[in-house]
Amino acid sequence: MKKISLPQVKEKVKQAVQDANFNIDPALKEVIQGCLPGEEAPSGQVILKQILQNADIAAAEKLALCQDTGLAVFFVEMGEKVKLEYAGFKSLHDAISQGTAEGYGEGYLRKSVCDPLSRKNSGNNTPVFIHWEVVPGDAFKITFMAKGGGSENMSALKMMPPSAGAKGIEDFVVETVSKAGPNPCPPTVVGVGVGGNFDTSALLAKKALLRKPVGSPNPDPLYADMEKRILERINKLGIGPMGLGGRTTSLAVHVVSHPCHIASFPVAVNINCHSHRIVEIDF
Repeated sequence: MKKISLPQVKEKVKQAVQDANFNIDPALKEVIQGCLPGEEAPSGQVILKQILQNADIAAAEKLALCQDTGLAVFFVEMGEKVKLEYAGFKSLHDAISQGTAEGYGEGYLRKSVCDPLSRKNSGNNTPVFIHWEVVPGDAFKITFMAKGGGSENMSALKMMPPSAGAKGIEDFVVETVSKAGPNPCPPTVVGVGVGGNFDTSALLAKKALLRKPVGSPNPDPLYADMEKRILERINKLGIGPMGLGGRTTSLAVHVVSHPCHIASFPVAVNINCHSHRIVEIDF
């Protein structure tokens, strides 16, 4: 039986929220660099180079990649045989929340959580947003995503008729990215959730963003081909880096599917900005 110390969880979360905001993923950096030769727009070339320069400065000086340091979104996979050692904490949720609050505070990261009506800020970027999954054995994994408002606001979900088929999915995703324009700070990573029901399709779209490395294809050739077609169509829209024109509107499209009701065909889109701030926390 694996034992997990909640004080250790807090410390690792505190470090992860800063790492995600200070350091761009090396594989993502390679993808952005790989777009430079094919980017014909002069403004697009300049912006892609500025994105890479910004990443270098952020890492060297431990500064946020972006002023919008995002909502603290966590995906927790916890095995049935895992034993938590509380050591003063009320719960695993409590440890994650405290680590987030301390990480955002000590890292001088912007606190972006507020009441929806009064707009009063919570002051420490909590409450956190946690998606739980119980898995067999003693596996324990936490993945952190700093999700900015500009990209999150461009999310979309549509309950389609089953007859819409693959073309319906592709048209909806391309339409969503086209409407988003410069708002999600392209070049983006596009997560697509197909199937499930109303609520799970949205979660599938967000979980699609977690796939590593960025741009790796869906293991199912049917969906891998769909990802390729969608990406090609998106990059013909002309939106370009930061919306100022060019070929590089999206870096990757990741599709995740799940069985659904025979009468339903839900499709959700969740877009992430070019910083794509995701960190897996090891235990």
